[in-house]
Amino acid sequence: MNITSQIKQPIFNEMELFEKKFHESMTSKVALLNRITYYIVNRKGKQMRPMFVFLTAKMVSGGTVNERTYRGASVIELIHTATLVHDDVVDDSNRRRGFFSINALWKNKIAVLVGDYLLSKGLLLSIDNGDFDLLRIISVAVREMSEGELLQIEKARRLDITEDVYYEIIRKKTATLIAACCALGAKSVIEDDAQVENMRKFGELIGMAFQIKDDLFDYSEEAIGKPTGIDIKEQKMTLPLIHVLNTCTPQEKKWLINSIKNHNKDKKRVKEVIAFVKNNNGLAYAENKMVQFQQEALSLLENFQDSEFKDALILMVNYVIERKK
Repeated sequence: MNITSQIKQPIFNEMELFEKKFHESMTSKVALLNRITYYIVNRKGKQMRPMFVFLTAKMVSGGTVNERTYRGASVIELIHTATLVHDDVVDDSNRRRGFFSINALWKNKIAVLVGDYLLSKGLLLSIDNGDFDLLRIISVAVREMSEGELLQIEKARRLDITEDVYYEIIRKKTATLIAACCALGAKSVIEDDAQVENMRKFGELIGMAFQIKDDLFDYSEEAIGKPTGIDIKEQKMTLPLIHVLNTCTPQEKKWLINSIKNHNKDKKRVKEVIAFVKNNNGLAYAENKMVQFQQEALSLLENFQDSEFKDALILMVNYVIERKK
């Protein structure tokens, strides 16, 4: 049994029912929209976000979920899907999870409108059922994701980004949505604000570790047989690179910045940058930080009673660090 199936095991029935409810929450009277949402639903990814919602809810409540949990998971997935559709337009990307993106098949105008539609469906699902507390958690996440993306664009032009700014970007861009999943899962079943905050923090820490792992893929040969250097080509500032820029000599720094700014399409030069980052402790430093976030996340689960849901969450945290793609 692969690791995702193992994680899903304790919430298998909930995930089955969730898929049905999620599908229903997308329907519309417009045939074109239904065609597109059908395409989206049938090309789903690992579904990590709804899994976080259900596992958190079941762990904090001692094994129960309710209609609010299902609605919360649907809202998260609707809004997450909306942001992905919009992201593909922003990045002018033709593929998503190995399939054609919405904008590649139906053009940008339709993709933007579909993203807006999914966003409004998510908001209405909460409002129609009076889940204002859950809506607040999700709305904060959407605001932070937009801020994170814009902060990255603003800072990327200057390659002198500090580690703190990098953490702020990834906290908003990536971690905030996983934090929302965990906070929302807890909030759907319990009233204890301290516990909800505890779970939000747990999700945030995992999100940070998750993004650093993504940064490391750019330098690793495991996943694809050779380092890709895509982040370098796109002038994205990742943790291994930031660390090396902040610790190398002024001369080396000048060469690095020049390489990234002016020679990022030169394969040989990109290879040299990858080698330089590796040889100057960039990867080891980032791995170390990733493990720190992971350990801090795990420590937040210590006070919960042992259960299959807690075990699955621990498995999920370790999977984030150990995944191969």
